[in-house]
Amino acid sequence: MSHDLSRELQERVAEAAASGTPLAIAGGGSKAFLGRAVQGTPLNVAGHAGVVSYEPRELVLTARAGTPLREIEDLLAAQGQMLPFEPPHFGAAATLGGTIACGLSGPRRPWAGSARDHVLGVRLVNGRAEVLRFGGEVMKNVAGYDLSRLQAGAFGTLGVMLEVSLKVVPRPAEEITLVQERGAADSLSYLAELARKPLPLSAACHDGARLYLRLSGAASAVAQSRSLLGGEVFAEGEAFWRDKIKEQQHAFFAGALPLWRLSLPPAAPWLELPGKVLLDWGGAQRWLRSAASAETIRSLAAAAGGHATLFKGGDRSGEVFQPLPPAMLALQRRLKQAFDPQGLFNPGRMYSEL
Repeated sequence: MSHDLSRELQERVAEAAASGTPLAIAGGGSKAFLGRAVQGTPLNVAGHAGVVSYEPRELVLTARAGTPLREIEDLLAAQGQMLPFEPPHFGAAATLGGTIACGLSGPRRPWAGSARDHVLGVRLVNGRAEVLRFGGEVMKNVAGYDLSRLQAGAFGTLGVMLEVSLKVVPRPAEEITLVQERGAADSLSYLAELARKPLPLSAACHDGARLYLRLSGAASAVAQSRSLLGGEVFAEGEAFWRDKIKEQQHAFFAGALPLWRLSLPPAAPWLELPGKVLLDWGGAQRWLRSAASAETIRSLAAAAGGHATLFKGGDRSGEVFQPLPPAMLALQRRLKQAFDPQGLFNPGRMYSEL
């Protein structure tokens, strides 16, 4: 269904600005568990839906923020195309706006780029109830390009997104998954070696028991790499990456222990942390289920050149994202002031001070 609620949403923001009322922006609610709790009047954008334009030959799609993610993926699949950053849904009601706002990317991210990398343009309502457009619908249009990308991973704290333009890509001609029997620490060293070779890798993870490698591309390149790498072909590879890893339905993600996301340099060594670890993104993303303190986890991640986020569960009354250095926090405050001077949008969702 296609519904343009731009005027209604703009009016709601204008009313909130006039009264100084904070707004809690919501879409399908599939990612409501992320970040910190927001105290504000609900502003639901899920009804603001529909594909505005799609040019398969130009590899560009523009859709309203409330458009269901599944609808977009089905539309692209019918043309043999896909979203290159392979975003997780975390629920049937996932929307395009929520996907970009949370900035999440799936197993393909290290090789295909992140959600932010594929944002071409954004139309939004700022804290002054002005409708602004940043970027465009072609890669060569760089006017406001970085401002549109700022919305990816901002968790709705900089404005109410109305439309998003994205770069899309053709689906690979061939795709297989190989499984190897390796330990986690050994897999990290092995993946570092593979990173120096021209292989058509599109996913690599170790689930605590085995190493999984996905190859995507031309049939000849996939066949040659399969012969070089060895291992068994995993018949359930497509479902494994889609459901078990991307949508976190693997047994690793079950349970009550807090789930941490560690973002590290791919070549970072194995970290001795209490709990269970699942390696993704060739070792650059490490999921940790642990009862260890936030200080312990974050200090080890920082020492390895990365950062840690309390992704799900645990004590969410404090900071769930890695605390920012003073200079970076000052920059974030200036951005917030420029887009949302009264602090109307999702206050405290990312950091208590923002």
